Amino acid sequence: MSIASQHDAVAASFAERWAEEEEQRLSPLAARSYPAHRSHAEDDCALRTPFQRDRDRIVHSKAFRRLTHKTQVFVAPRGDHYRTRLTHTLEVTTISRTVARALRLNEDLVEAIGLGHDLGHPPFGHIGEEVLDDCLKERFGEGFRHYEHSLRIVESLERDGAGLNLTEQVRDGIARHSSRTSPAATLEGRIVRVIDRVAYINHDIDDAVRAGLLREEELPSEPIAVLGTSGSARIDALVHDMVEQSDAAGEIVQGPEAGPAMAELRDFMFERVYLGPAVRAEHVKISAVVRRLFEHYVEHPELLPPPGQGEGDEGLARRVTDYLAGMTDRYCIRQYTELQVPQAFAR
Repeated sequence: MSIASQHDAVAASFAERWAEEEEQRLSPLAARSYPAHRSHAEDDCALRTPFQRDRDRIVHSKAFRRLTHKTQVFVAPRGDHYRTRLTHTLEVTTISRTVARALRLNEDLVEAIGLGHDLGHPPFGHIGEEVLDDCLKERFGEGFRHYEHSLRIVESLERDGAGLNLTEQVRDGIARHSSRTSPAATLEGRIVRVIDRVAYINHDIDDAVRAGLLREEELPSEPIAVLGTSGSARIDALVHDMVEQSDAAGEIVQGPEAGPAMAELRDFMFERVYLGPAVRAEHVKISAVVRRLFEHYVEHPELLPPPGQGEGDEGLARRVTDYLAGMTDRYCIRQYTELQVPQAFAR
């Protein structure tokens, strides 16, 4: 008997058994794992739910690996303990799973959306996104939004243009995780949408204090009194509030005290950190790097990677965007350095 056939008994009953278990365990409001709705039909995996399969495809993607070298807030920090786009992604995912489990929603779906939500972020965090958006508007009359690019990565760019063929629910959650979009179709997607903010507001406070940009006593007193004096206490309070309020409402909501308190903390962080003088001081440098590379590749499209399979003859704006947005911070700086800094001649 072959190795594969030895496991056929388990594999043959997996999907049916899991579907029955979900009917007993999950809330009536939870997304069900079966049947899988994909753009291109394919057989289900015999030992993983469709959402688990999506999760694995995301984790094994090139775009996911690049997140470890992409800025969250602080560009090329000197310390080893600052968040990156990857650690932010993991924090969002783990907190979201806690909420999903407490509400008896689909943890596998939440996990896949959480791991994929920020794949489309360009180098240098939100400043890089802003500069790339400006470049596209000025040159082509188009724009850039990282959540739209996250969807493009999983649909069209990964696997040399073939895409990951993720389920409809995961693609929807990725595309609509930002507050600039309409809410996701599933409650699981809406969890990630809120927890994304819960995570970045609190871990960015932690990093800002570590960097010396803030002192704990400078945080606004009213939201701190409501949510707690430490990052872990605030996250715990926001998660408990969200679970209790959402369970009562049958929708993903925050309470009348917790929601406004978090919004006030977010406004404070934008004023003092995200748009503050220390971070903005790097804006001019980042803008110079991204703009120079953008114009260079527009003028020399032959230097761009060819379109992937099935993409056809992509427009120049899209090809330049795909290349720049896919860069890590360090690769972007390296390309700029090679372009701008004279290189020694080899003897």
